[in-house]
Amino acid sequence: MSAQVRDMTKGSPAKLILLFAVPLMLGNIFQQLYTMVDTIVVGQVAGVQALAALGAVEWIMWMTLGVSTGVTQGFSILISQHYGAKKWNDLKKTVAHSYLLTAVTAILLLLISQLAARWLLVLLNTPDNIIGMSLIYLRIVFCGIPIVAAYNIFASVLRALGNSRTPLIAMIIAAFINVVLDLVFVAGFNWSVAGAALATVIAQAFSAFYCFLIVRKIEIVHTDRDDFAKVPGLNRKLFGLGAPILFQDVIISVGGLAVQFVINGYGFLFVAGFTATNKLYGVLEMAAISYGYAVVSYVGQNLGAGEITRIKKGVHASSFLAFLTSAFISIVMFLFGKTLLSMFISGDPEQTSQVLAIAWHYLSIMASCLCILYFLYVYRSALQGLGNTMIPMLSGVVEFFVRVGVALLLPKLIGQNGIFYAEIAAWTGAAVLLMISYYINIRKFA
Repeated sequence: MSAQVRDMTKGSPAKLILLFAVPLMLGNIFQQLYTMVDTIVVGQVAGVQALAALGAVEWIMWMTLGVSTGVTQGFSILISQHYGAKKWNDLKKTVAHSYLLTAVTAILLLLISQLAARWLLVLLNTPDNIIGMSLIYLRIVFCGIPIVAAYNIFASVLRALGNSRTPLIAMIIAAFINVVLDLVFVAGFNWSVAGAALATVIAQAFSAFYCFLIVRKIEIVHTDRDDFAKVPGLNRKLFGLGAPILFQDVIISVGGLAVQFVINGYGFLFVAGFTATNKLYGVLEMAAISYGYAVVSYVGQNLGAGEITRIKKGVHASSFLAFLTSAFISIVMFLFGKTLLSMFISGDPEQTSQVLAIAWHYLSIMASCLCILYFLYVYRSALQGLGNTMIPMLSGVVEFFVRVGVALLLPKLIGQNGIFYAEIAAWTGAAVLLMISYYINIRKFA
């Protein structure tokens, strides 16, 4: 069991957070790899229109799949707190009920997403020449929602116990499977976006199954029938933690959909350029996500153990590490960003030149302000680890209003490139709220 869990209540905070975050970063690299391979293969083989079709569904997918990510992340907060407090019976019951709630959420989400897919694409003013391909991609990916939910809950349990190694291995497995299947389905069978979607779902299934096998080996979370029995107030408490994170992700996504609506109005070339950069957005963000998961688990375990001073040290260490990491990634993007973007684009030379110019402008703006995004993740996760999911939810509301406001107003003042600043403005508004709120909240535990 010891190889599968990590007690984060003892030892150097910076070292623990870094050791926890690095495997997640590597896992995210592989996750981004197969996401990028989808885009590269589709863009190079199927052309600019197919690339734009993938880009048109980015925020819809983020919103839909983010629901299961949000609720399971909320469940992991209570799991990590029970683990830190060494409350083994409560830990098992919490894990069991997290499984049940995740399953219910996945089934509802599957039904709703399939019913709403076409309506959302029409609502977002998706260009006529790509809407058919976008719908096919969504239909197939949404069939995999139960698979994604299974991976999310098993990975959340593992991270709550300090295990970030297993999700890394799961992502490596998924990445290699996805790359191979992309080449077979898209380049070999010429299935275009449908092949890319199918490859992704199959790869996700393997990663979920691997995490399940590891969770089964950990005795302290090995559940039996009695653990699934009704526990007064437990489901309410789990949803009390998960629902605000779910709402936070959904409201951020709705803001992204509003941005996508504006972008779609500029034509498929602009959509394609925006898509190329958004595929690199995952690379920009991957370390921030990893630090976020590390901070949630670290703060949750130490709160359960009553180690408030260690929480403060850990959050400060995480902020410093996040700043250094974001600066390094920004430098890499400025040096090699154009080369990376060109990998996604092929076709008519005049069109590809326009798409690359759009993509590079957007990427350079995001890279220059990347540290803001990293601070946002650290302080949002610190608050969640403290059991406060309401302020992070409010930060999502702030992101929504700022993102939508800038997206609708700034292009009217400085032209269509004004849309690129919506993301930076949203990060800034949310980060300010989260940082202030963390320092107010942590004083309550002193």
